[in-house]
Amino acid sequence: MDINYLIISFVFLPLAGCLLLLFFNEKAETLIANTALYAVGLTFFSLLAFVVYWGLSEKFIPLNIKELVLYESESYIFLIDFYMDFAAVTYLLVGAFLTFLIIRYSHYYMHLEPGYKRFFTVILFFYTSYNFTVLAGNFETLFAGWEMLGISSFLLVSFYRERYLPVRNAVKVFSIYRIGDVGIILAMWASHHFWHENITFSRLSDTAFVNEHIAQHNLEALFIAICILVAASAKSAQFPFSSWVARAMEGPTPSSAIFYGSLSIHFGVYLLIRTMPFWEQQTIARILIGAVGLITAIVGYQTARVQPTIKTQIAYASVAQIGLMFIEIALGFKTLALLHLVGNAFLRTYQLLVSPSVVSYLIREQFYHFVKRNDHQAFIFGKKFHYALYLLSLREFYLDFLMTSYIFRPFKKIGSQLNFITYRNVFFYFVPSYLLGWVFWFYKSALPLALLPFIPIGLGLIALLVIMRAFSERRYPVHAWLLVILGHFWIALAVIYNETFTAKELIWYLSGVVLSGFFGWLCLVYLRKRESPYFNLYQYQGHSKEYPYLTWVFLACNLGLMGFPITTTFIGEDLIFGHVHQEQLVLAFCLASSYVIGGIALIRIFARLFLGIHAKTHQEAPLQSF
Repeated sequence: MDINYLIISFVFLPLAGCLLLLFFNEKAETLIANTALYAVGLTFFSLLAFVVYWGLSEKFIPLNIKELVLYESESYIFLIDFYMDFAAVTYLLVGAFLTFLIIRYSHYYMHLEPGYKRFFTVILFFYTSYNFTVLAGNFETLFAGWEMLGISSFLLVSFYRERYLPVRNAVKVFSIYRIGDVGIILAMWASHHFWHENITFSRLSDTAFVNEHIAQHNLEALFIAICILVAASAKSAQFPFSSWVARAMEGPTPSSAIFYGSLSIHFGVYLLIRTMPFWEQQTIARILIGAVGLITAIVGYQTARVQPTIKTQIAYASVAQIGLMFIEIALGFKTLALLHLVGNAFLRTYQLLVSPSVVSYLIREQFYHFVKRNDHQAFIFGKKFHYALYLLSLREFYLDFLMTSYIFRPFKKIGSQLNFITYRNVFFYFVPSYLLGWVFWFYKSALPLALLPFIPIGLGLIALLVIMRAFSERRYPVHAWLLVILGHFWIALAVIYNETFTAKELIWYLSGVVLSGFFGWLCLVYLRKRESPYFNLYQYQGHSKEYPYLTWVFLACNLGLMGFPITTTFIGEDLIFGHVHQEQLVLAFCLASSYVIGGIALIRIFARLFLGIHAKTHQEAPLQSF
């Protein structure tokens, strides 16, 4: 038995089931559910066989498997790397068992629900992403799975895509995830310069090697640790990103259980555990991780107590427990955090799955056996403090307001002020200036040496401004789409001034952009011709009702353009950051922000055009909810 094949099966078995479901009839519910169940069941038994074989033959020694080299040059290598240790096995076992239970439960819960096949397809896609991320042996592999988790989360939250609120909240959840992507992207960029290699997580277990590098570059190591903390906090709904978890409960109860009760929400904990050998020697990093966990535990506990719905109560209770896990990890209790994770995952899954019945029982009990409470609670800090805390918890400590006001709204305001970036100006000013930038690059030896370090930063700022304009565009979807494409070209021009950026690397980056951008543009032009009165971004149009196949094609183009791992642009983005110098923090931030804001702008175009209440009045549509 080759142990490598067993590890690969953990990813390919659910992926094969996901692809197989695409060919089934929507009405074949039993066949769809059984196929998903068998795919996850086979994965679970393969995992059990691996654990037995691993223990008997390898004595549970961590394994590092370099599966596939996707790109290699003299100074750079991009590879899919798998790493298996005790933490990975724990996550895989919990994920397989809970996913199996959720699919079994959903077979009956989702009966006769429109989108039955779509639900199970996305669940299997999520489970594939989950296993891929858990097995990741380096940052590049982890980021691929991280992106897959983000889009599967968006699809599940917006499952009831004919309604306003689920779609709106799905975009909000995806936006917070993209903020966490900034941390991952910058951590990857800084790690390339810190280690001078494509570092693997197995290499981090070499304590002497890690301490030697940290001793030489303290500030760089702290920067990487903070970026990891930002990514972990966003994924696990920790302070100040906690508000998205309540919005994510708009999806079906089974998806809420598997995503935000048990599996996906614990990936911030997993990221900290996986990178623990790197940051555990940094006192400041441990203090920050513990502080984030402590604040979140307090905020989550208080917020959970005043939530009006049982699903949001469970969600915030889970967030509070994850805050305690952050504290445990910061104190060095990794095994305790894993045990805590397993208990919390099973408990929250059970609570969410039985929540409809519990609500029914409580209502019935209150109706027949209501007893008025006569006792009065003692106020330890006084009534005013108690009432203020209650109102603050009811408002979720204004975290959603703070995120909107100080992160998303500034970008939107800046973009709305860039009204001069129109069709005419793009073709008459931006395109010629872009070509002029290439001319200057060919003759950069004639440029003043003092000017050269500032040119990449200036070009990076132009790329960010162009994408900000696409982010704030509401009237013309095609215009917003073309601006995102233009932003990618400006990014390539910004980096090429740093050093020799080969034509091969440029093709790897821009080929996916051109391919996805062109077919996405064709989809938009076709939709504009057919639905010109209902073709804008002011409100949700719901065109997926009449164009289901066009919806999936445009979504694929959307993902390709934002650097999802289905085109060469995903590798090209890593190549881009490989050419950003260590001292160019401003340029790295501009490029990372461009990718993140561009991704949000693209998913907003997709959501506004294809999801939500159908714009045509002759189609049946539910009332808008708030």
